[in-house]
Amino acid sequence: MGETQAGEHRTEGTAREIHRAVVTGGAGFVGSHLCDRLRDSGAAVVCVDNFLTGSPDNVAHLAGDPGFELIEHDVTAPFDVEGPVDAVFHLASPASPHDYARHPLATLKAGSHGTLHALELAGRKGARFLLASTSEVYGDPLVHPQVESYWGNVNPIGPRSQYDEAKRFAEALTATHRTHLGFDTTIVRLFNTYGPRMRPLDGRAVPTFVSQALAGREITVAGDGTQTRSLCFVDDTVAGILAAARAGLPGPVNIGNPAELTILELADRVRELCGSGAPTVFVPRPGDDPDLRRPDITLAVSALGWAPVVDLDKGLTATIDWFAARLAGRDGAPSERGR
Repeated sequence: MGETQAGEHRTEGTAREIHRAVVTGGAGFVGSHLCDRLRDSGAAVVCVDNFLTGSPDNVAHLAGDPGFELIEHDVTAPFDVEGPVDAVFHLASPASPHDYARHPLATLKAGSHGTLHALELAGRKGARFLLASTSEVYGDPLVHPQVESYWGNVNPIGPRSQYDEAKRFAEALTATHRTHLGFDTTIVRLFNTYGPRMRPLDGRAVPTFVSQALAGREITVAGDGTQTRSLCFVDDTVAGILAAARAGLPGPVNIGNPAELTILELADRVRELCGSGAPTVFVPRPGDDPDLRRPDITLAVSALGWAPVVDLDKGLTATIDWFAARLAGRDGAPSERGR
């Protein structure tokens, strides 16, 4: 395979059916929804997770499914699975600021050793490899909205660097395996995703605001709340991941919702949907917290035929209902393992 110049997007790719897949980090928030969608499509799934931030509760409903296998393993150590594999989805990594602040070395190892071991598995199996990268590779962007050719504005030794640089290295490792070793790979950059199965205490805005509003506590907004985010409901994110994997678009390709809002607007919307009268309290803003976040999804629309379809109110309502059910003790309380 020929090399591409920096910033150039590869557009070649061959459609592939997925009959059996490995999902690292498959017991996490996004990973568990991906396992569900793969099983709904008829694909067998091997879920690999060490439960550092994920939970077996997220895939407990699949426990009796003969097409689903759960392996407890840390992907920073080599691993293998028996039988044929069509696709390896590498999602294993702490993904919230609270989590990668608590587990900085594990985060760096998941992006480096974990990516290498998942790539090696894909190579042995002749499988397509998908890396779930992140919008955090753009850092605090100087280009808005963020397009895939933008190289980013990242502090390599800052408080978020363990996550940002782990994912940037993972992208380099994936691209190098494709360019120099002929691996079949694709890279997706996931923007802020929300929905059921988020952990209440993971530190991200949606679960924090929902948990506070439902409990009638003060809603804590970082800084003055004018920083923006673009929120994509988890069903849409998973649909984008699968579209990229099946199409074989090498990427990187942004997967996210281009509808942008401020953090303060998000807090107000959650409070209204929860019917809460809790006041807003402003708290110090974390270091290197990006001012702007909005994906340019032109490539995903044109090359994958993908765009998000769930509007914010619908997605937030589904998320609030899920959290409310857990607070009320219905369907079993979610485990706080790995907090």
